[in-house]
Amino acid sequence: MAGATSRVRDLDLEMDALLARQTERCVFVHPVWLRTWLSEFGEGHEAVFLDVSNDSLRGVSPLMRSEDRLTFIGDPSICDFMDFLVAPEHAEAAYGDLWKRIVEEDWSLLDLWGLKENCATRAAISALARQAGLAVEEELEAVAPRVALPDSWDAYIASLGKKDRHELRRKMRRLLDGGANVEMTVLSDQGEVAHSMDLFFELHTGSRQDKLEFMTPQMASFFRRMTSAMAGEGLVRLFVLNLDRKPVASVLCFDAGSELYMYNSGYDPEFSSLSVGLVSKALCLRWAIDNGKKGVDFLRGNEPYKYDLGARDQRIYRLQVRRE
Repeated sequence: MAGATSRVRDLDLEMDALLARQTERCVFVHPVWLRTWLSEFGEGHEAVFLDVSNDSLRGVSPLMRSEDRLTFIGDPSICDFMDFLVAPEHAEAAYGDLWKRIVEEDWSLLDLWGLKENCATRAAISALARQAGLAVEEELEAVAPRVALPDSWDAYIASLGKKDRHELRRKMRRLLDGGANVEMTVLSDQGEVAHSMDLFFELHTGSRQDKLEFMTPQMASFFRRMTSAMAGEGLVRLFVLNLDRKPVASVLCFDAGSELYMYNSGYDPEFSSLSVGLVSKALCLRWAIDNGKKGVDFLRGNEPYKYDLGARDQRIYRLQVRRE
């Protein structure tokens, strides 16, 4: 995969500039994320990293080939969303040019998973494929609950339903007014994030059996490399909830511009009676409000706590294009 990762690296600055111009910056198409995934999991896949430029980069489709299937670089189990990256002011032309590049490739199935319901790529590629007379299928792949944030914490609390508002207040009061020294730290420095990953793994794998099974040695290696590299780009926010200086919960988030992506989490089961898992996430929401974020995306999965915190489903689609 050396050639593929080098090609992604060649476009680092231009892709970074394109991402900076998006209101919401999808971290899963950041060149650092793509390189890290390819180097850890890319064996057996051929990267087909397509880009179109004029005077500057106008569009990128981060794809890879597996047999006769062309799909996004990544895996839905750890890449919650995927997308093409296009210059907003040249979107129509960029999609057209990217489609021409895709058609030139050898594939019988173009499998684009992880497309958000309001994603421009979903509409553009579907229309271009149909215009070319190709078979297009679309299916609901997952939901990614998301909460829109008002300008203040009080307004957020008021926006919750009566039961959820009462429960959140009760749980936060029990923790914050219980006599312990409660502190939420937010780590973003590359060195601090890298140093704290052992703690994150301990809380993550200790909180649920499925998380212990998910965090294989290879996955842990990816998480270490990815969080360090992404923190170097200023994109990681690692929250740690401490009670009397003891870490009891942690939430790994990404700064996606207008949004905060809540990527993964864990807590110490010894403190489950204090709802440290839920409260730590509520404190992340409060941090996001205080820092001007417009929303928090809880990413894939319909876990009940997301709805308890006011999230509403955002649909994720899989678009498949077939040709002979």
